[in-house]
Amino acid sequence: MSLDRRGVFLLVVLTFAWGINWPVMKVGVAHFPPLGFRLLCMAGGLLALGLALRLRGDSLAVPRREWGTVFRLALPNMVVWHLFAIVAVKMLSSGRAAILGYTMPIWAVVWGLVFFRERISGWAWFGIGCALTGTVLLLSGEISALTGSPAGTLLMLLAAAGWGFGTQLMKRTQTSVPIGAMTFWMLAITLPFLLAGSLLLEDGWRLPTAIEWGAIAYNAVVVFAFCHLVWFGLARSLPPVVSSLSIMFIPVVGVFSGMWLLGEQPHWQDYAAIVLMFLALSSVMLAPLLWRRLRGFAG
Repeated sequence: MSLDRRGVFLLVVLTFAWGINWPVMKVGVAHFPPLGFRLLCMAGGLLALGLALRLRGDSLAVPRREWGTVFRLALPNMVVWHLFAIVAVKMLSSGRAAILGYTMPIWAVVWGLVFFRERISGWAWFGIGCALTGTVLLLSGEISALTGSPAGTLLMLLAAAGWGFGTQLMKRTQTSVPIGAMTFWMLAITLPFLLAGSLLLEDGWRLPTAIEWGAIAYNAVVVFAFCHLVWFGLARSLPPVVSSLSIMFIPVVGVFSGMWLLGEQPHWQDYAAIVLMFLALSSVMLAPLLWRRLRGFAG
């Protein structure tokens, strides 16, 4: 299945909204406990999403037999990703965290091959190669910094691996739960994990400052109430390779928005990576469609 015009529009909005969030998160956790920050963001997002779904007339009811499915999908997609990623963001620059986090498509392919014996098309392999090369290029200028924060690097890679596995599960799980209710309850399931982690591992709790409240509000409304809903809808309707590669431009947005907001300077690797990410996107969104049309004309 491919993206229609509405899907492409939502994907573009998702890309920029999620990409800009990396420097926003970095600002939010600079002087605030990261798990506590994520807890406040997610609690606000849960309220915003619940209100939006209610106003739209959507039900939040989940059949008893489906609760196991919701919990199983929440663990890799939400719990693992959010717990590890937000701690890693505090240890890494926003751009570097985005780059490592969006190695997720590569992990999705690995899990597809290992656990599901997934067959990958030639166009998808080309896109994966471009995305991997772009990621390596972006990391090449950060090797010295990465060696200075191995814990952050490891945590972000673990988060990306969990999200990649969760993307495979989202596509392969049959459930009658609507995507809105699914997203709402996966957020709700993650909250106790964040609360426990913050109480056990963090101290220095206080009221957020004005700029921290701004970062929390952006995450609650834009990231949790909008981006997650759009993403899980794409992940359930598209093949895992297509849905995951389709968001590979997000780390590029994260890198350059971090440069804009945090004063970092671009290098040649950043520009080369943009070209490669565009090629990766084209390989799963445009090339198959053009190929089918060319074959139709030839026939």
